[in-house]
Amino acid sequence: MPVALQSGRPDIGDRFTIQIAEPELEDLARRLEMTRWPDSLGTDWADGTDLRWLQGICDYWQHGFDWRAEERSLNRFPHFRLNVAGQPLHFIHQRSRQPKARPLLLLHGWPGSFVEFRNVIDALSDPLAHGGRAEDAFHVVVPSIPGYGFSEAPVEHGCNGRACAERFQALMATLGYRDYLAQGGDWGSHIATWLGALDPSCAALHLNLVFARKPRNDNPFADVSDAERARLETSRQRTREGLGYQEIQGTRPQTLGYGLNDSPVGLAAWILEKFHAWSDHDGDPESAIGRDDMLTNVALYWFTRSITSSMRLYFEQRQHPSDPPVPEYVDKPTAVAAFPGELHLPPPAWIKHSYRLVRYSLQPRGGHFAALEVPELFVADLRSAVADFPS
Repeated sequence: MPVALQSGRPDIGDRFTIQIAEPELEDLARRLEMTRWPDSLGTDWADGTDLRWLQGICDYWQHGFDWRAEERSLNRFPHFRLNVAGQPLHFIHQRSRQPKARPLLLLHGWPGSFVEFRNVIDALSDPLAHGGRAEDAFHVVVPSIPGYGFSEAPVEHGCNGRACAERFQALMATLGYRDYLAQGGDWGSHIATWLGALDPSCAALHLNLVFARKPRNDNPFADVSDAERARLETSRQRTREGLGYQEIQGTRPQTLGYGLNDSPVGLAAWILEKFHAWSDHDGDPESAIGRDDMLTNVALYWFTRSITSSMRLYFEQRQHPSDPPVPEYVDKPTAVAAFPGELHLPPPAWIKHSYRLVRYSLQPRGGHFAALEVPELFVADLRSAVADFPS
């Protein structure tokens, strides 16, 4: 892509405004009204999404949720689309007014979206207005993974996590950013890890979900404290019965997609079950993430018809893996923010076998969707991480 690179070109890409056509909103309302609800044994999430809770959420979606207000809120940020690897890639590019701001790439996962970062972009790009210092400023880039939201779906097989990283590497290079920080959780963590391994311009990583493997030695728990081992076991118990979605999405995403793409309630049930299971709360997921934030994320999948292509990433990773499937070791300064409700909480001693770990911070609360659940903790840890990275 022959582009004259400058430091953080703000004018790269076609400016994009989110504007869902009114007939789409009317169609959604009709489908919600015509829902055929299943029976339930009233097991309160034990066998899946709770019926009464979902009925309440979908009643609000139909009669109280204001998509146009959410649309206006999201359009406060500068959105762009840029042709990368032959397909349009959507991203937010919010530059800071601070002259020494560092570029920051924020990477979402599934079933999230760029919406995950809506509550942290302003604080990261304009720290003086949000309790920070000028040196805390970032030029913020928030892309949508290929096949998610407003990023076009790949048209052939092979777009796995590494291929996504290569597209984001091209995006950051086209924007003129070198020495950038990559942040991610879920798929974003996997993609950020590949960026750390592949892209010389990726200077450091900040991760809130780490796929660190058990060390290959006789006693992998030798340097693990009792508290760290307890956290690991708690996270394993939390996910032991909740990974069936990976098998379905990793083998038959197309079959599943027909139902989810056609039924807004089916789509909401599939996504919101993960918001319930993966966020840090005492029984009510809305105490962790507001229903407007949850429904904005679900509505984004609905209006863009992207649920099938988003799930296909699991298939691509399994059926078309990179060689190796993950980098053996990433020799870039890496900070890990460990939120107690996260899916996997490997001990720092394990993480050090996969990353050059320079900072590990155990957070007081928060789960898998940290930027939505606890935006102030997320922002504070990012700022502290940069201070800890070698200059």
